[in-house]
Amino acid sequence: MSNQIKIGIAAVVLVGMAGAAYQAQQADKQENARLTAGSGSGSLPEFKLAADDVDKITKIELKNADKGEVVLEKDGDKWRVKKPVDYPANQQNVKSLLDNLKELKAKDVIDKGTGAYADYQVDDAKAVHVVAYKGNDKAVDLYFGKSGGRGQMARKAGLDGVFAISGYSSYLYARDTKNWRETSLLKFDDAAVTKVDLKNENGEFSFTKEGDAWTAKFKGEKADKADKLERFDDNKVKDMLRAYKSLSADDFADDKSDADTGLDKPAASLTFTLKEGDPIKLSVGKTSSGESRFLRKDGDKQIYIISSWSAGWAVAKAEKFQKPEEKKDDKKKDDKKKDDKKDDHDHDEKN
Repeated sequence: MSNQIKIGIAAVVLVGMAGAAYQAQQADKQENARLTAGSGSGSLPEFKLAADDVDKITKIELKNADKGEVVLEKDGDKWRVKKPVDYPANQQNVKSLLDNLKELKAKDVIDKGTGAYADYQVDDAKAVHVVAYKGNDKAVDLYFGKSGGRGQMARKAGLDGVFAISGYSSYLYARDTKNWRETSLLKFDDAAVTKVDLKNENGEFSFTKEGDAWTAKFKGEKADKADKLERFDDNKVKDMLRAYKSLSADDFADDKSDADTGLDKPAASLTFTLKEGDPIKLSVGKTSSGESRFLRKDGDKQIYIISSWSAGWAVAKAEKFQKPEEKKDDKKKDDKKKDDKKDDHDHDEKN
């Protein structure tokens, strides 16, 4: 084979290799362009969730090194917590998270490799990991780590590097499980309540609305207790209604039995009778922590924990529904004032 032929073959091979290299280089450029699409500088990746995708999100996975894993799924037009429990979600909290995902923006490249992930806490062990799905497809897959003077540290799955981003609100992503759950227990119009029956260890109370005012009957546990409240203050019933008309759970008792919570033998039972609809019946159990107590609604298996303020009305003594007892010194002063007024009046009459 002549040298001229050899040179020609070599040239063809070189051209082919150059073409292959060029094609690979172009493919790399296209992939980098895809990953950095939308960034003003052309070198920073897109972190935010597209505004048009917010209503298309059907599932959100949140993994937090401190608080475990929470999975939220859309059921019709409502969100539910699916893990670690199956329960209606707090719709506003889910919406706030999705709205925040629209605000994320890369500001700077902190590190271009993968070796600093642990240092910036964007590794699997330390990061807050958020994945949002449109059906079976991932819309965003992000890791959030340390926050400092250069901003919030973050990385994007499938892309090497640590980035400083803006727009991230950590509390929206790192909630305890209970704060992803719907905490609202009761919603009723206190003006629509016509009767309240309360039974606890102190006795049986019955409050009935007559016009705009409340009347009361009380039967104490001891036979010598009067069948009425001598100094009854109907404003106290109104206060009790305010405590329950928009009642929310402080927490949930998923792993406790009726015996654990005292709901096998309730410390108190409350019934609110409304102008329309079924009565609202509540059972109140033992204290949970401090003065907060366990509670269950009639027809609902879930055990809740309610605040000490609301629980206090359920276990109240008769004194809580009465006006303060007038002190003897105060009574003497009032009597003296009445006598003085009478003397002044008599004096004026004589003159």
